[in-house]
Amino acid sequence: MMLVLLLAAASADTIHLKNGRTILADHVLQNGNRCEYEIGEDTYAIPRSSVDRIEAGGTPGHASSGKNAEDLPVFVPVDSLANEADLLKTIVKDGRVDSDALAKLEGKGNAEVSAAADFIAGKFEFDHGNIDQARRYFESALRFQPQNATVLTYYAALLVRTGKPSQALSYAQRAVSADPQSPDGYTVLGYAQQASDRTNDAVASWKHSLELRPDPTVRQYLDKAQREQNAETDFSQRESSHFVMHYEGRQTSEAFRAQILAALESDYDDLARNLGTPPHDNILVTLYTEQVFFDVTRAPSWSGALNDGKLRIPISGLSSLTPELARVLKHELTHSFINQLSAGRCPPWLHEGIAQLLEPRSLARDGRQLAQLFKAQRNIPLNLLESSFTRLSSGEAYLAYAESLAAVSYVNGSYGMSDLQRILQRLSEGSSTEAALRATIHSDYGQLESELTRYLTDKYGQ
Repeated sequence: MMLVLLLAAASADTIHLKNGRTILADHVLQNGNRCEYEIGEDTYAIPRSSVDRIEAGGTPGHASSGKNAEDLPVFVPVDSLANEADLLKTIVKDGRVDSDALAKLEGKGNAEVSAAADFIAGKFEFDHGNIDQARRYFESALRFQPQNATVLTYYAALLVRTGKPSQALSYAQRAVSADPQSPDGYTVLGYAQQASDRTNDAVASWKHSLELRPDPTVRQYLDKAQREQNAETDFSQRESSHFVMHYEGRQTSEAFRAQILAALESDYDDLARNLGTPPHDNILVTLYTEQVFFDVTRAPSWSGALNDGKLRIPISGLSSLTPELARVLKHELTHSFINQLSAGRCPPWLHEGIAQLLEPRSLARDGRQLAQLFKAQRNIPLNLLESSFTRLSSGEAYLAYAESLAAVSYVNGSYGMSDLQRILQRLSEGSSTEAALRATIHSDYGQLESELTRYLTDKYGQ
């Protein structure tokens, strides 16, 4: 059972190892007795003695476009503050923000310069995934210039990304009021509106953004919002303490909808105890027939549900809450908690592994086969599972989900849920996945796979 990831083709390097395995990387550099390679934004290293040969060209280990379906929207608007180029050299030195230089600039009493300086610092941290620090710098910039459209746009984008769309709305609205000709302002406003269950407003904002500047990403979001808009024209709405549910009235009975909301509320309390830090705003849930689900989401045929900021659940043929539907609901809700904890930076394998663990789903059915795959070094390397699973075939996806559950089950069983939480926290602070693993369980990807091989072999045999 050797499954190969089929990802978007682009120029890349292939590392052939002496044990027969291959690693697909964006770039490879031979550095002394080490072979260093890049996949996405992360850099890894293996001993040169384990490498048979390196071939240029091939399929990269990560997709170059698209996002995980469960990720919160990520958008980086074009900045346009005065003196930014000159200030950047002063504020960012040796790959970090110089807080002393920043304080000196703020001490000069020039509000425009101070706002620009804080914005530059915030943008640097935002681009590097340091969300908490970026938030503080953006808030400081807004104290100096409360109506600066660029800062408002970035701050709104940050709030949407961290699961606070209702807060983001007011800042995005202020951004477009301050600069009505900014396509970026309308793009972020659309993101905030869509995440706040205001699809009609989001459609209008994205259309306006595209009138100001064509953008394929914005077009993609607009097309999906319009499909949702068309499909949900006659939908009704029901609310509970933490959820807003949309449904087509003839689809389900009132009793069935009550069961679903009760299950979600119970899952919410359970996840708050296990993971902590629940989402800030009410969570949006939409119930679909199976056909409408695929029409709206364009999800792969093997998908049973989706969390793209909203929980989208197909319920065709059901009239009451089944055990399988209950697991689906908890699985998708778990993604919302993970997004909150990781600031939208959790890789798919960790996302799906934790969601399966907490459904809960057992590894027993696939444990023996996984043990054989890992022992033969024929598993999919975990660093290749940092790309969206939605591009995979059903067979590839099955293996990717099974490996994800195995990896998370190992970490949870060996180190505990608290270390899984700490990994998510490290990710939210800007760490790469491998750096977060090293800082918590003291293993890089290679070590984790070796430990996982022993775990699976001991637990499920040869």
